[in-house]
Amino acid sequence: MYPGEFGNVEVQGNIQFSINYVQKLREFHIFVAECRDLAAGDPKRGRSDPYVKTYLYPDKSNLGKRKTSIKKKTLNPTFNEILRYRVHMEYLRTQTLILSVWHHDTFGRNSFLGEVDVDLSKWDFDHTQMNYLALKPRMTPFTAPSDGRGEMRLAVRFVPQVVRSEAMSTEGPSTGELHIWVKECKKLPLIRASIDPYVKCFVLPDTSRKSRQKTRVLRRTADPVFNHTMVYDGIREEDLTEACVELTVWDRDRLVNNLLGGLRLGAGTGMSYGAVVDWMDSTQYEVSLWEQMVATPNEWVEDVLPLRMLNTKAALK
Repeated sequence: MYPGEFGNVEVQGNIQFSINYVQKLREFHIFVAECRDLAAGDPKRGRSDPYVKTYLYPDKSNLGKRKTSIKKKTLNPTFNEILRYRVHMEYLRTQTLILSVWHHDTFGRNSFLGEVDVDLSKWDFDHTQMNYLALKPRMTPFTAPSDGRGEMRLAVRFVPQVVRSEAMSTEGPSTGELHIWVKECKKLPLIRASIDPYVKCFVLPDTSRKSRQKTRVLRRTADPVFNHTMVYDGIREEDLTEACVELTVWDRDRLVNNLLGGLRLGAGTGMSYGAVVDWMDSTQYEVSLWEQMVATPNEWVEDVLPLRMLNTKAALK
């Protein structure tokens, strides 16, 4: 299953799209025109709220995913949208383009509706006409790799406009809130006979004590259930491409706390407010959840993500 995928929908229908490489801009353009005869992601109502997601594979440069808008209550959506990647042609020739169609669920329980793939190493980029291809099931399971540090189930949402009192509303421009719901972890590494885990959070680049939030410590378990929500205010929509949520899992010991693993939710660009930073290194799975949150303001999006070892100064605070 894909990260964030729920349900088991039988794939059907087609997608119409064209691709083009614009040499002057050094941009790869994917024009997503429409889909027809899609499966119903909401079988009870016999409808879907579809959108199209694209990514390159294996994408070692971590260019990330692109998404169209969501079309409500239709099995025959028309998008007419261009998705863009800034990439050199030489790199593009080493990639496969994947276009996948999804049903968007309000609670983040999205359903996979089908996909097509295009081998760009053999593609004739002089061919810019429309392609009309049948959607197909994913041939192999898609699971995020794990290095044995366990996994975290979490949900995030961005609330762009927060209702404040009239007195507060005159203090400056309106900002939003970032909500992080740490639900549970599973299969944490047993670095000693029993561990006492807790989760620590920063919204980078802010590593001050004001940015740090923690869950409670749970005793003697490698599968802790936290159900703890952290709220960060003063977040602007433009901050979402520059900031990064760093979540780290620790074992609370009497002498020293030990880092078990972590993850970083962000754009994964390697840059923050114009500066090169080593912590903007989100994996494709972490970027995917972040992009889904940005695309669906005010709604929770949920996933289970593998924990990894982080080289972080913020975590040590």
